Amino acid sequence: MDLRFSPEENAFRQEVRTFFQTEISLSIRSKSIEGRHLTKDDIVTAQKTLHKKGWAVYNWPKEWGGTDWTPVQQYIFLEEMQANGVPPPLAFNTSMNGPVIIQFGTDAQKKKFLPRMASLDDWWCQGFSEPGSGSDLASLTTTAVKKGDHYIVNGQKTWTTLAQYADWIFCLVRTDPSAKKQLGISYIVFPMTTPGVTRRPIQLIDGGAEVNEIFFDDVKVPVENLIGEEHRGWDCAKFLLGNERFGIARVGVSKMRVGRIKDLAKRVPGSTGGSLMDDPQFAEKVAAAEVELKALEMTQMRFLAAERGNKSGKPNPATSMLKLKGSEIQQTVTELLMELAGPLAMPFDHDDDDLIGHNEPAGAEWAAPLAPMYFNYRKVSIYGGSNEIQRNILAKAVLGF
Repeated sequence: MDLRFSPEENAFRQEVRTFFQTEISLSIRSKSIEGRHLTKDDIVTAQKTLHKKGWAVYNWPKEWGGTDWTPVQQYIFLEEMQANGVPPPLAFNTSMNGPVIIQFGTDAQKKKFLPRMASLDDWWCQGFSEPGSGSDLASLTTTAVKKGDHYIVNGQKTWTTLAQYADWIFCLVRTDPSAKKQLGISYIVFPMTTPGVTRRPIQLIDGGAEVNEIFFDDVKVPVENLIGEEHRGWDCAKFLLGNERFGIARVGVSKMRVGRIKDLAKRVPGSTGGSLMDDPQFAEKVAAAEVELKALEMTQMRFLAAERGNKSGKPNPATSMLKLKGSEIQQTVTELLMELAGPLAMPFDHDDDDLIGHNEPAGAEWAAPLAPMYFNYRKVSIYGGSNEIQRNILAKAVLGF
């Protein structure tokens, strides 16, 4: 198995890197690198720039706007995107719902939805998790009762990321309550402006409102908005989650942040009199993270090499390994960023005499986003299927236990 990049692949990397550094605004890329929140306009602008180039849905079949790149080219593209702080194409459109519709949708559904997904003319959100159905997703209780040519949807979804911007939602609903958990679920889509849909933001510990809870009260959804077969929505869900887990590894992001840690640590005083990077204990932690990251990168490359012969179109269950280890490394990296910032990561320096009126930023500008990012990244080991679930998948589907 040859894991080295060919001269052609290295030339492709340079082409991609040059495009990102010249065509995507530095102000947008800097926000990503520094861990600051991107606006809706930032995300839309980046994706439309990629779409104009023909790269927004690089992972789709060519007939629907894809690039026909090899798995290795896709990996290089993704790594350079992450390393250069380019906001990725909206995952709900391009790596989650889009591939599901390509795999399970009708020709009419593909023609209707896919072009506007690729261009981000429609912003999609994901209606999977519920208050009582997170890691055990198949226990969901949102119902869709067929009445004539419509489904009537009632229930609630939660942790719906960026639903405040969404035009459409793809949703798992229970259409056969008498069937076993996975067998009575269907996958339907509908506009967020449909009467009976209510969205309410959830304020997170990092101070933002990235996620929402969504309520459905007698929402009428045309039967033609069913994706795939009725009661077989779990097939769509498994396919979607397999694709999502591959992307959660985010090797490029972690490599970029480890480099940033090393750069910042050279400027932060350490306990031994030199910089923090001269502190043996801190340097050992950084080195350990780099070793883990290199092992993850090699594992991902092995999956890519194996993918060259995969003609089934189905995600490899071993991608759970990438999600599991990738999320752990991302959390380790944010912990190291917090450690090097120390008290500078505090968002405010409270005046003891007046805790309300005199709050000022505590430290350096670069440190301000680190605490919110640290708290936000606690979720990475949960979404896309919790890491405990990934271990179960690996034990059953890969190790055969």
